[in-house]
Formats: sequence, C-alpha cells, structure tokens
Amino acid sequence: MTELSYSKGSTQPPLLDHTIGAALELAAAQWPNNLALVSRHQAIRWTWAALNDEVDRIASGLLAQGVSKGDRVGIWAPNCAEWTVTQFATAKIGAILVTINPAYRLSEVEYAINKVGCSVLVTAAAFKTSNYIGMLRELGPERLPQLRLMVSLGSGHHEGFMPWEALGTDRDAERLRAAAVALDCNDAINVQFTSGTTGFPKGATLTHRNILNNGLQCGSMIKLTPDDRICIPVPLYHCFGMVLGNLAAVTTGAAMIYPGEAYDPRLALEAVQAEGCTALYGVPTMFITILNQPDLADYDVSTLRTGVMAGSPCPIATMREVIGKLNMAEVTIGYGMTETSPLTTQTATDDPLEERVSTVGRVHPHAEAKIVGPDGATLPLGEQGEYCSRGYAVMLGYWDDPAKTAEAIDSDGWMHSGDLATMDAQGYVRITGRIKDMIIRGGENIYPREIEEFLLTHPAIADAQVFGVTDEKYGEEVCAWVIARPGAALAPEQVVDHCRGQIAHYKVPRHVRVVDAFTMTVTGKAQKFEMRKAMEAELAASSR
Repeated sequence: MTELSYSKGSTQPPLLDHTIGAALELAAAQWPNNLALVSRHQAIRWTWAALNDEVDRIASGLLAQGVSKGDRVGIWAPNCAEWTVTQFATAKIGAILVTINPAYRLSEVEYAINKVGCSVLVTAAAFKTSNYIGMLRELGPERLPQLRLMVSLGSGHHEGFMPWEALGTDRDAERLRAAAVALDCNDAINVQFTSGTTGFPKGATLTHRNILNNGLQCGSMIKLTPDDRICIPVPLYHCFGMVLGNLAAVTTGAAMIYPGEAYDPRLALEAVQAEGCTALYGVPTMFITILNQPDLADYDVSTLRTGVMAGSPCPIATMREVIGKLNMAEVTIGYGMTETSPLTTQTATDDPLEERVSTVGRVHPHAEAKIVGPDGATLPLGEQGEYCSRGYAVMLGYWDDPAKTAEAIDSDGWMHSGDLATMDAQGYVRITGRIKDMIIRGGENIYPREIEEFLLTHPAIADAQVFGVTDEKYGEEVCAWVIARPGAALAPEQVVDHCRGQIAHYKVPRHVRVVDAFTMTVTGKAQKFEMRKAMEAELAASSR
C-alpha cells in the first residue's frame, strides 16, 4: 500500500489458462464419483462423471445442429440442471452463451436475441406468469430473423421447438475433441446483459479466462474443497449463480445445490438442512427474508460455514445476524460488476469482524483497484471517489458497441464502475454511493433511463422521471413521476398496467405520481435527488 488509494492483489492462487470445458474434464477425471450437482425441484443428482457425460451429449447435439465456435446460443430459463448443462456444453464447443433474464418480457427478449444475433435459443416453456413459448411465437421469425433453432425444456412437445431430449442422442467424442482443439481461453464465451444509462441493455462480453478464474478466486477466498456443498438460490443467468456458483464449484470440486427454480427462503433452508450445505449465497434481501422466517430455529443450519453476500450494499446488522443465526462464521462480502466477471474485492474468512461487516473487503488476487477523482487522478487514502479496477477479470467489451466500451474501459485498461468508494491504509474498500443514478432493488441493477424510455411509449405520457426510493424489504423500489400530455387523462394505475408483461416485473414502478412538473435546475436538468426526498417524505407520512 502507498499513501494513495491504490492496491494490487496477490498472485496466489495462480490463474488458470485453460477453457471452461477443460475445467469440467479435469473435474470429472479428478472427482468422478463425487457429487457435482443437485437440482432438488427436479430430483436430479449427478456426479462429476455423470454431469460431464450429459454435457458431452448436448454438446454433440449442438454440433450436429450446425452450431460452431463463435455462434451465439441463448438460454432463457429459471434455475435447473439443463441450464448448467447448456453452460458447459456451449463452452466445450466454443459457442457463446447468451444469458437471458427469466423475468424478461416481449420487448426485452426481442432486443437481447437480436442484439447479439442468437441463432439458437434454449428455453423453458414457461416460468411463473411468463409463457415463453407463447411470447416467442408472438415474436415469430419476422421479429427474430437470425434465430433458426429453438429448443424447449421440459416434457411437453411444442410445434416449432426441438425437445431437449432430442437435441443430443449420443456423444461424438471425436468431433468434440476436434472442437476443443480450436478453442483458446481468451475466446469470448459468454454475453451477459447489463442495463445502461442510455436505456438499452449492453452485452458484457466475457471470456473463459475471465469467468473461470473469477470462480476459482472466489472459491479460494471461501476455502471451498470437494467436501463442500454450495446452496445456490441466486439466479444462474447472473454472474453470481453461473460464475461464483457453478464455476467456483468446477474449479474446487464443491457440489452445486439448487433449492428451486427461483428464490424461496423456505426452499433455501430446506436445501441447507437436507443436503448438509456448507456455503450459502445470496443478496442481502435474500438473507433478510431467511432470517425473518418465523420457524428459522426449526431448521438445522449447523453444517453452514461460509458463503458470499453480494449484489447490493449489506446492512451491518444483517451481516451480524447471518454470522450469529445461520452459523456462517466465515461468510464473506463481495463487490464487483458484470463487466468484471464479477468480483474484484472480497472480504476474507478470517478478516477482523468490523472489516467483514462494514467493508467489501480488499482487492482480489491478480487484480488492481484504485479510487480516482473527477480528473482521473488517484486520490489519497480515505478520500471518496470513483472505484476503478483492472486485471484479468475485465470484460473484452460491450457486444457490438465500441463507443460504450471506450466510455467504460479507459486506455490503460481500467474499468470505471460509476460507484463511489473509499480505501483505507489496509486496502479495505467501502462503497459509499453511486455516481450513476442506478437503482438496486433486491440485488437487481435497474437503470432509470431504460424504464423512462419505455414509459414514453404510452400515448398519454409526455415526460417521465424514474428514480429509487428507500424500501425496507428490497433496499430500494422503483418510483416514477410522469407528466401527462395536454388534455390526456392519466391515472397511476394506467402507467403500471402499461408496464406489466412488457418489462421485467422488478422494473415496473411500485410508486407512480402524475405531476404537473418536475423539480428542475436552472439549466433545465431534472433534480432526481429532490424528487426522491419529496417522495420519501410523502411515503413516510402516509405510513404513520
């Protein structure tokens, strides 16, 4: 450390220079009969050897369907064993996995598929209130021109969709070996959408080396071994599930335990108890709901040891409760972003309690971190500025968007987070706020501009401002102030109805106000912080 807010991580454990497919082959060779994956809602239990066989079957099937290195294969499904098989199967043949949020609706899934040019889509038939098959049929080939094959999960057969079981009839070992030879760990292998302040999601493009190593570093930080079992209630479509969960497992031999299709505190506790989980992952909101289960004391959580809490700032009181009530004495807090695979800082299992509950830890191995001022200069220790990181974990860039890539990654390779932070003399980082006006609702990153642009498609809305307001359960909730067009009648319920089914449920405004004008600066810029203050005061008054 110096007197400046800069830190460089250690060089241990060494970085891996092989592909994700090779990592699975190694796991299957090293721990063939060890438990690899449990999908409790599907009654699936696979060893590493069995998982590898199923991956090879599907990888062979994709090759037989003409999928090759660099092709984009989308997956639109909740947590399930097939999701993970698709993740590893695409990696074995060099196809780029495009992860699509299960909550996406028509306009969002259309944009995602077309933005990256998916030629194949693996999809669930439905999830919660979303009829995926129906939505894809509504979009049709006219609106999804590059999509040539759709594979449906589940037992049902749907016209125009290939059933999952028909995708791979047997493994073609020779063809798989030939495909593997053509791969490089620096190849792009995953595109994850992250919303942008310009309104449209950007496709963070990540390599084998990016995400495989981030999984390894995270797993090493929480001391995972083949004796560990990770309870993964976080979504697989996000880096938290597929990298910190699945790829931490494949690099350490720990087992992946999926409690259900989607997060449910009771299912998470049941999985911990039934499977003897030693690690539990979640965003703070998830841990809060687990801690608030009225019968929490009836569950046996004695096997828990560690875990990762990330995705949004964690209340210190919650962290202390997790340690005390869930037996997670070695729980860690991680910080990062999709664009950095995701983690660049993490607390250690043996850090002093105060640092473990009040900071996001120190910089990861093989990474650098610094805090900079508005002029880009590194600030002295303790001063607040923008958190930046550099190293193996930084993405290749945003898919087909060099301008946005250049805005995010500077000429020296530093990824600018948009988050405000401080760094102390021991290298511990504290996240203090956000430069961007991003909303974090229960771990989901929401960018107001995206919702504002969608609201403006309503014929009665002349202007819209979206911002976050404090919420006890989710940390923040989405609030929209809208101005009606002259002569138009507009009620808050109409605004909400306009959003439902068209944008993801967590982006639908919880609070809507129809106003005559926004709070503005003298130069005509909307003052969202003033609107937030006024809205929070109104909500507080109404709750008394």
